[in-house]
Amino acid sequence: MAIRNDDSHSFKEAGAAAAQFHGLDWTEAEKGLRVWLLSPYHTGSHRAWAEGYQRHSKHIVRLLTLAGRFWKWRMQGGAIELAAQVQSELAAGPPDLVLATDMTHLPAWLALSRRTLPAKVPLVLYMHENQLTYPWQEGQKPDLTYAMINWLGQLCSDRILFNSEFHRRSWFGALPNLLKHFPDYNHLELIEEVKARAGVLPVGVEPLPGPGRQRQAGAPLIVWNQRWEYDKRPRAFFELLYRLEQDAHDFSLAVAGENFRNSPDEFEEARGRLAHRIEHWGYLRSRQAYLDLLRRADLVISTAGHEFFGISILEAVQAGAFPLLPNRLSYPELIPASLHPACLYDDEEELFLMAAARLRMPRAAPPSLQRSVRERYSWPVVAAAYDSFFESLVDAVG
Repeated sequence: MAIRNDDSHSFKEAGAAAAQFHGLDWTEAEKGLRVWLLSPYHTGSHRAWAEGYQRHSKHIVRLLTLAGRFWKWRMQGGAIELAAQVQSELAAGPPDLVLATDMTHLPAWLALSRRTLPAKVPLVLYMHENQLTYPWQEGQKPDLTYAMINWLGQLCSDRILFNSEFHRRSWFGALPNLLKHFPDYNHLELIEEVKARAGVLPVGVEPLPGPGRQRQAGAPLIVWNQRWEYDKRPRAFFELLYRLEQDAHDFSLAVAGENFRNSPDEFEEARGRLAHRIEHWGYLRSRQAYLDLLRRADLVISTAGHEFFGISILEAVQAGAFPLLPNRLSYPELIPASLHPACLYDDEEELFLMAAARLRMPRAAPPSLQRSVRERYSWPVVAAAYDSFFESLVDAVG
């Protein structure tokens, strides 16, 4: 797998799986780079990404983290605590490379760390999401402060990595309008300079341990394993299920995923109206229980209005669930082109017809699709690509 930038929009395999250094002191891994990973909002997919890379990298990845709450404060002030953590980390030796998430106020962290951080350490900013094209909830007024933190972080970085080509393209498509919003000195000419330093490396998916799909007898199981948030358009998902039920299609339902709100109305309504179909409801804290649920699923459906990557979908597909996804956002990148007609829909009417057909004739995700997930997105493959890219960057700077 090679990094993708403006000149190359296709993934390539990275080669052999990365070696792992578990429980080793910095001095015990003489050939490994020392990577500091700054994660000020360390929860959910941000945490899974950081810890997944740490677990599968052949390098020594040290996590400097803050609890994943108060996201606005983390972006504004989290750099202060992360800079304070530098002192204890330096006792074990300076980093060869710093990898920061998009939630990091990188200019502030650099300023606070300038007296102790070696001058030539390469800085890589990983754009897991961004605060410019992330949709604001209805009734909220967009706050450009956080998009500017993203932009300033990119200006400070030697390289910028996005988790999907859709994400990279949407960010740079919207960036000129952000900068034109300000009255003067907006330095639009810097966009092309930063764009040349930007590429794409995806998030990894943990390899699925143990047996594969374990479908049980009975009605086909539809699973929701995304966040319980407005950008995933849960009301559209449940409206689909109400229509399927009205049309006499048999199915059972499992609703997992994280919930950051108090009793979202659309979920509470669905819990009542679909009670007779519910096999599971709520967040699964056990990783094993979550994987067991995915192995039993027949369909994983997304009605999202926003998606920069889609790790929960890939997890379900890897376990054998057949995906039905919007033909937009990052989803077309996740699915091989030959399977687009079977897996991607253009509108809600087409989704209904495709879901009804899958319920009449349940089938697992095609073997070629499951193989594609393993070969393109499995953490050993993805971590090896990160490792190789970081090694090249350190060599270039050194």
